[in-house]
Amino acid sequence: MAKGYWVSAYRTIADPEKLAAYNKLAGPAVRAAGGRLLARDGRVVAHDAGIAERTVLIEFDSFEQAVAAHESAAYQEALAVLADGVERDFRIIEGFD
Repeated sequence: MAKGYWVSAYRTIADPEKLAAYNKLAGPAVRAAGGRLLARDGRVVAHDAGIAERTVLIEFDSFEQAVAAHESAAYQEALAVLADGVERDFRIIEGFD
């Protein structure tokens, strides 16, 4: 079964306090759904139209698990706290089998 990944590239962080509140809720929600943080806030070299603001990579055992984690009540609560605090490109992608 192919793994699933959350890839989130932040374009701007308008409200660091909202991001901090989101992080407090999102981390436990992701872990409870089986997600493993692989990268966050490390060094970035951006190419083409890339922006090196903040990048997060989270791995799940399956694509379906990654989608379900995003739809979970706990993660939706975290998103509500984040609201308009950031602008980001968030994707759920399927890895290779």
